[in-house]
Amino acid sequence: MAILFWLLRSIFASHITLVAENALLRHQLAVLQRSVKRPRLTRRDRMVWVVARLVLRRWRECLVIVKPATVVGWHRTGFRLYWRWKSRGGRPAVRTDVRAVIKRIAAENPLRGTPRIQAELAMLGYKVARATIAKYIGDRPNRTPTWRTFIRNHLDCTAAMDFFTVPTITGRVLYVFVVLHHARRRIVRFNVTAHPTAEWVVRQLREAFPFDSAPRFLIHDNDSIFGEAVDRCLSAMKITQIRTSLGSP
Repeated sequence: MAILFWLLRSIFASHITLVAENALLRHQLAVLQRSVKRPRLTRRDRMVWVVARLVLRRWRECLVIVKPATVVGWHRTGFRLYWRWKSRGGRPAVRTDVRAVIKRIAAENPLRGTPRIQAELAMLGYKVARATIAKYIGDRPNRTPTWRTFIRNHLDCTAAMDFFTVPTITGRVLYVFVVLHHARRRIVRFNVTAHPTAEWVVRQLREAFPFDSAPRFLIHDNDSIFGEAVDRCLSAMKITQIRTSLGSP
């Protein structure tokens, strides 16, 4: 009986001692937190808590000096540093001459976007990624020239033809055919008829551009009178047709 009493006393005494020691440790930590605003931790200290986060389920309950989010941030930072070290080789640098070609193509062709410049570099034998091209000139899409840009660039070799109507005092409607050269806005040919046909239009075009005076481009609308006969005439004169959009004036 005496032995059992002594054993119980030792057990309770050791438990009381452990509780007292924990209380004293917590008191010291509280004093440290009041006196030291921000503890200085080394890399080894951070590594200890990162490992503790991985192996201990209740690691948050043991943490006092910093917040749990801080330990999570240490873990993420170490993860990024590891993969940065592992991939430290990176992509091979683009040669200086290739960079010069990219910038030259972009400067001389402002309407060409990154995909088209990449295709032209491939034709020259340079395999460059689109992201690499965008690094030097910016990621820009392919753009098509507007009508104003087209006319300005091909002003000297562009003409236009169209019809407009004139009502007479007797109630008749006359059709006026006009061919205009865009270089000086000069009227190359005009004629009037009451019954326009495709053959009549062909005859007017041949008289408007005799010999080698034909322009490179001829703009016209989608009128049905500009049919196959007009197409054959313009092809024989080596004139490229530019049809306007449907519904445009």
